[in-house]
Amino acid sequence: MAVPEALVAPLLRLTRANRTFSTRAGAQRQIDQRAVRPKAFGPPRLLRRDVNVAVTHRDGWPVYTVTPTRVRPAGCLVYAHGGGWVNEIAPQHWQLAAQIAAEAGTTVIVPIYPLVPFGTAAKVNAGFVAPATQARAEHGVLCLAGDSAGGQIALSTALSLHDQHGVTAATTILISPALDLSISNPAVPAVLPTDPWLGLEGTRHLIDAWRADLPLHDPRVSPLAGDLTGLGPLSVYIGTRDILWPDTRLLRDRARAAGVAVELQEEEGLVHVYPLLPTRSGRAARERIVATVRAALNGADQR
Repeated sequence: MAVPEALVAPLLRLTRANRTFSTRAGAQRQIDQRAVRPKAFGPPRLLRRDVNVAVTHRDGWPVYTVTPTRVRPAGCLVYAHGGGWVNEIAPQHWQLAAQIAAEAGTTVIVPIYPLVPFGTAAKVNAGFVAPATQARAEHGVLCLAGDSAGGQIALSTALSLHDQHGVTAATTILISPALDLSISNPAVPAVLPTDPWLGLEGTRHLIDAWRADLPLHDPRVSPLAGDLTGLGPLSVYIGTRDILWPDTRLLRDRARAAGVAVELQEEEGLVHVYPLLPTRSGRAARERIVATVRAALNGADQR
């Protein structure tokens, strides 16, 4: 049963979903708690029956693969989960990965990357580029996807793959991506009061820990600062009650100016990472994501 859209924002406010992101103290408290008591990252026991899950390790990272059982997989998709660079992968991420694998008929690769205070933008970027390069060599066609903080990682990875290795993803899917970690867009303050999930001061504290010694304009930190020329198609999902919304419009405009195909799915009144939520709009977005991946794989096969 779908959760009514009208209940999502009140539930988020009632549960104080923004407590980590609203203040620096709240962000540091989350960093400390997660460092002492890390959350489990393995997939739920009850995932889909039409996928298999396996795990290997690369440079100390667990790297999961989710593969369909009813069809022979074509290509692959590397998924970067969100969580503000401090929270571990959640069941919703696993469910989306399994849905993409089963319904798009592809192998989904899910690296479990180190979080702050142990993970940094430079370390994680390098850690994603390596398995993505290997995955393309093994599977032939590479797609990328990520949500929120994982959207930043996914787009930064796409830039590094293209600039360093001449590898272009067949498609990159971004769900409520963090694009400019300076959070300097003048439209953000107007959106902030409507956003029940994210905040500014705590987010800035997490960003400082994440970027470490890299400047904010480094594309491994803020992919919006990178040269988008030559990237494959982008699909972006964003709700208007999300402080990350204004930067997605900048991404659209800069991508098109660079000759990159981009599809921006703006949903009026919806919240951060709405495609991951158990709502009608979330379900529709997930179906569209699957269709985008399937079309990218089919298009690559025909070239």
